Amino acid sequence: MRNKTRLTRRTFLTAAGTAVAVPTVLSRLAFGQRTLKPVTDDEMKKILDAVPEKATAKPAKPRKMLIFWRCEGFFHGSIRVGNEALRVLGDKTGAYESVITDDMAVFDPGKLDEFDVVMFNNTTRLKFDDEKRRKNVMDFIKSGRGICGIHAATDNFYDWPEAAEMMGGLFDGHPWGGGGTWAFQIEEPDHPINKGFGGKGFLIKDEIYKMKDPYSRENLRILVGLDMTKKRNHKGREDDDNAVAWIREYEGGRVFYCSLGHNNEIFWTPAVLQHYLDGIQYAMGDLKADATPSAKLAKRPAIAPCPEE
Repeated sequence: MRNKTRLTRRTFLTAAGTAVAVPTVLSRLAFGQRTLKPVTDDEMKKILDAVPEKATAKPAKPRKMLIFWRCEGFFHGSIRVGNEALRVLGDKTGAYESVITDDMAVFDPGKLDEFDVVMFNNTTRLKFDDEKRRKNVMDFIKSGRGICGIHAATDNFYDWPEAAEMMGGLFDGHPWGGGGTWAFQIEEPDHPINKGFGGKGFLIKDEIYKMKDPYSRENLRILVGLDMTKKRNHKGREDDDNAVAWIREYEGGRVFYCSLGHNNEIFWTPAVLQHYLDGIQYAMGDLKADATPSAKLAKRPAIAPCPEE
């Protein structure tokens, strides 16, 4: 079955009463088992109300992000609202425009030239069997551009070590399921990409991944993690180092990853959308942020724990 994408436009009202025309993307995977249902009017209103009013940093030039959502393993139902939230995040703030696709052909030679960032939105088990496509992804980040990942973006590249290293870690289960509410700590309250959390840890309902190698603080600047001092967060890694969000520099480019994004409501949570925006703007090169790996900092920043339960 050929990959088909249909765009329609609907008009929604923002909280301020402004009419906004937005496209709704309906796409079917080439192998035919996934179809995205349209975002409802109510969901779109929640997204529009939650998205920041403006970009944190002024773009140095017009920016474009590829939102890629192909699943060759588990399919997350939140992909449809995630795609729309990420698109609206750029449109409303003026930070970037987006192209949304699940078609692997976008990684063919020359196809990535127009983009500043590739966002892997809940992709799973991507193999990239075509060596030319692998090379294009690596050439993309080595040219000084950015890679971003949400939630299942670490459930890929099991047979492509270079890409796994770039992303920063690999999925190793989710002891913290999507039906539970977990406690999070802010590892650097003053870091520019943590601005949306207001300097405080928080509780949120979502599925959180445990990470395995190549995950290491020697390579990553950890921004958010599970607060393992709280009883509700049962054990994950042996070292209790359960990171949720990080950035890194890689081969001349920049990477941002956040494990939040399993449940629909994550994509209309204002603090999370601000965090996404700032991570994306960092990856684009517009928001300046220190990416020195956490293990290499001269002094570990104070952690903002989750408030008492």
